[in-house]
Amino acid sequence: MWQENDEEVLVVQEGGERLDVFVAANAEGITRSFVQNLIKKGGVTVDGAPRKANYRLRSGQVVRFSLPEPEVTELVPEDIPLDIVYEDADIIVVNKPAGMVVHPAPGNLSGTLVNALLFHVRDLAGIGGELRPGIVHRIDKDTSGLLVVAKNDAAMRSLSEQIQSRTAGREYLALVDGVIRQDEGTVHAPIARHPKDRKKMAVVPGGRDATTHYRVLSRFPATASGASGSGNTLVLCRLETGRTHQIRVHMAHIGHPVTGDGVYGAAKNKLGFSGQALHAFRLHLNHPRTGEPMRFCAPLPEGFQAALKRLNGGALPPLEL
Repeated sequence: MWQENDEEVLVVQEGGERLDVFVAANAEGITRSFVQNLIKKGGVTVDGAPRKANYRLRSGQVVRFSLPEPEVTELVPEDIPLDIVYEDADIIVVNKPAGMVVHPAPGNLSGTLVNALLFHVRDLAGIGGELRPGIVHRIDKDTSGLLVVAKNDAAMRSLSEQIQSRTAGREYLALVDGVIRQDEGTVHAPIARHPKDRKKMAVVPGGRDATTHYRVLSRFPATASGASGSGNTLVLCRLETGRTHQIRVHMAHIGHPVTGDGVYGAAKNKLGFSGQALHAFRLHLNHPRTGEPMRFCAPLPEGFQAALKRLNGGALPPLEL
């Protein structure tokens, strides 16, 4: 499945399944009865034509439908501590911990970064959208690091334009499984929803263009203390595009999934920390009001540092950033 013009797109791999059963099995968070109602309203098409719920699909057919935005009646400010790296009248830069969801979604309607920001920043609720006030970019729940949030509409427009034009951007530190032999490389591979598992993204022909550049900072062979059976590598990643799960998908695609990533890599983390070893450590942008170039850095979380020390004989490896 992938998204195209706000529609979910599914390609049938094996024929014979009912339309309603197929959609319910491949769309996250919706029931079969919901799908049946959607079909009755003409909201599901097969090869461009509406079909009944009991329609039997054939291999190769394309199913399209749109899912409604999650209904949230009210966003509640919550007194959640924030690691604020910088703040002025226009922007706030936050170092998000691993485990925190950025904005409310089904199953995560509280305890998010947005809930915390609403408590900290007055009048943020009207900026940029009801469910994602001030949010111009995201990082995954189990990824830590820097985000910039707009505090007014002018800042929102400026930051959104900078992200689109790549004037603003982030660099990530990632510990990955296996030892990467080349010193640097580029992964250019299209990303879309996994054709069989909607919770995952994948490299899919015809997906959205995606490019990740990486550079090796340190290698930890399998003989290193605490290293997994195939060793580990610390890399610096720079994105040209901002697709969902991009670094995680691309590194797994070249055979080096992010350490601790139970979705795209090994189910068990052998280095003893929670979450995945992926950290948005550097952020650059131009101030939306003054145009001044700004650069921010966030230190590695303690668990990430502890894993590196374990791999490097008790000391942090030198980082040539």
